[in-house]
Amino acid sequence: MRLILAILFALIPLAGIADERVNSFTLDNGLQVVVIEDHRAPVVVHMVWYRVGAADEVSGESGLAHFLEHLMFKGTKTMPPGEFSKLVSAQGGSDNAFTSWDYTAYFQRVAADRLEMVMGMEADRMVNLTLAQGDVDTERNVILEERATRVESDPGGLFSEQRQAAMYLNHPYGRPIIGWRHEIQALGREAAMKFYKAHYAPDNAILVVAGDVTVDEVRRLADQYYGPIPARGGIHGRERPAEPPQIAERRVIMNDDRVGQPYLVRSYLAPSRQSGAQAEPAALTVLAQLLGGAGPNSELARALQFDSKIAVQTNAYYDPTGYDHSTFTLMVVPAPGVTLAEAEAAMDAALAKFLETGVKPEDFATIMARIKAQQIYALDSTMGVARRYGTALTSGLTIGDEIAWPEALEAVTPDQVMEAARKVLDRRQSTTGWLRKEADQ
Repeated sequence: MRLILAILFALIPLAGIADERVNSFTLDNGLQVVVIEDHRAPVVVHMVWYRVGAADEVSGESGLAHFLEHLMFKGTKTMPPGEFSKLVSAQGGSDNAFTSWDYTAYFQRVAADRLEMVMGMEADRMVNLTLAQGDVDTERNVILEERATRVESDPGGLFSEQRQAAMYLNHPYGRPIIGWRHEIQALGREAAMKFYKAHYAPDNAILVVAGDVTVDEVRRLADQYYGPIPARGGIHGRERPAEPPQIAERRVIMNDDRVGQPYLVRSYLAPSRQSGAQAEPAALTVLAQLLGGAGPNSELARALQFDSKIAVQTNAYYDPTGYDHSTFTLMVVPAPGVTLAEAEAAMDAALAKFLETGVKPEDFATIMARIKAQQIYALDSTMGVARRYGTALTSGLTIGDEIAWPEALEAVTPDQVMEAARKVLDRRQSTTGWLRKEADQ
């Protein structure tokens, strides 16, 4: 059955599933507009992406990008606090926002005939944000509570934060997106407004509209609502401190009696997709599936879960999109009675064997069919497609790069996978973490 599926998906050219519905244009004020037509249902997704995230904050103001994301719902010169989401909800739509290290994005999903309404509202808060001191104080407390709930009360959240910080000596990817507690407490209205005025402008933004729309319609509305907003000017490339080459492996051992199940995670510094150069990230994407992303058919699962019974869970994951670089991560949850040291030794032995023997042809065929299927299924989500393009464009890629990504995946060979594996799976450029109970020391 696996071979049959592989053959069937191999017959579908990935070039044929590329998003030929994608069009783009740029307004006079520098706003890039991307239109993705999908007329299957009278629904539209409207997203505004800003080329600024947690990695662009000034040192000492961690969490500011995320703080501003929250404050963007606190009203403008023409709209009272909270009214934005109420209006969207009243029309049967939904809205939200999210912050990453590389971008901040705001979106609404509404009936297609409500596009003009949400576009006018989003354009309004691009330039007319007002912040009352009481709203700033209230939202700061909301974020502190969010940090307490999602990070500080969760050993896994704290563990992830500590590993991320240990991975970077100099690059701001080491700071948490939500911010360090003591720095969140010091964030105020002045810092938020300064950040807003510096980064929230049409020439630092990308508008993505996907769904039951036409290019001409979106162009008309974008000209009407976003066109009058003046460009900020002077927005150049991002100036971030570079991470020095990692020459020694790092380790984080965290003990917490709240831990229900000990586990280990190892992350390697890895390249991300770069415009016009996507072959290596494509190979790493396939490698992640081969090692741990394909469930019971992956290398680590077979070696640690089924052959030796060392682990009850294994995984491997790699995010190919990042403005500067990315990470390739392995995870092992040991079986009862197995120590983290034993689990790590077994993982290293499995990796060494894989690097020595290479990719099995039948595994490669199955994984490539799986990846192709994922690319095809992903087109079914209008929000997912819009999010893909927004993420790519705020990470330094082009529309052409995103369209070419499925073909880059299809072109990967076993030799390229092994070349990428030998380059990236180097303990000297890794950070390994153990999360365990105090009693397990």
